[in-house]
Amino acid sequence: MAEKIKLLLAEDETALGQIIKESLETRNFEVILCDNGEKAFEKYKSEAPEILVLDVMMPKKDGFTLAKEIRAIDDAIPIIFLTSKSQTADVVEGFSIGGNDYLKKPFSMEELIVRIHNLVDRTKVQKVSKILEIGDYTFNFPKQQLQYKSDDSIQLTHREAHLLFHLLKNKNQVLDRSLILNKLWGTDDFFSARSMDVFITKLRKKLKKDADIQIINVRGFGYKLTV
Repeated sequence: MAEKIKLLLAEDETALGQIIKESLETRNFEVILCDNGEKAFEKYKSEAPEILVLDVMMPKKDGFTLAKEIRAIDDAIPIIFLTSKSQTADVVEGFSIGGNDYLKKPFSMEELIVRIHNLVDRTKVQKVSKILEIGDYTFNFPKQQLQYKSDDSIQLTHREAHLLFHLLKNKNQVLDRSLILNKLWGTDDFFSARSMDVFITKLRKKLKKDADIQIINVRGFGYKLTV
């Protein structure tokens, strides 16, 4: 049998949290359940989970605040937000502070499980040593760092690093918008598309020291990295 995935679930709705926990445990997960953000942060530090599933609206410490604190010390662990919010700004904020995915309530357990496995598998791939060159930049994919010549390294978020990796892998070719949204965001809906636009803008700023590097928006198709 495959090794169990250790997961930290932070959900303040007692009944929902227990349902998710029991459903995941029947599918070979080890689940640590917390009912507020403060407890979740302590369990994150003591239990070393492989992935976090965080409700956004929680007492004592909300999911966004918790994610910010965790990202300050851990830029690699995958984070999925559970939210009843659907405003674009809320979704973009979740991705901007280091979230890897989100699910709007109500959701199916099967969808949650697929997204968990995708993120855990992607994180394992990321650990493979890949030091890449982009013009005058060095891109350390495993460490999620970007360095221009001899300047200090810039730390990328988990999602920025993966988006840049896929752009570079398809250098001078159009990276299909829908394909990359489904691969990195798990969906190609409006909110995810807006979020990706934000991340593209951030990458352009971080690559601006080399004038030969461009990320071009090919309207109706996707993006192309040219060097």
